[in-house]
Amino acid sequence: MDETTIDGVAMGRLAKALVFICGPAHLATVALQAAAASGSERDIKNARARFLKLKPGERKAALTMIAD
Repeated sequence: MDETTIDGVAMGRLAKALVFICGPAHLATVALQAAAASGSERDIKNARARFLKLKPGERKAALTMIAD
């Protein structure tokens, strides 16, 4: 994942992908859902950090699922 900013809609879609991949209670899923809902800088930073801590295969799968 590069350093570009992900908008709230993309974070919501990414959270839905992670529900399928990791489950609804996974910390990254919860963080992305919170960031998509609030849009606050703190939540976005937390969600990005949690997403980057996922296994590379999980990250790639989630990004592939939201690719248009």
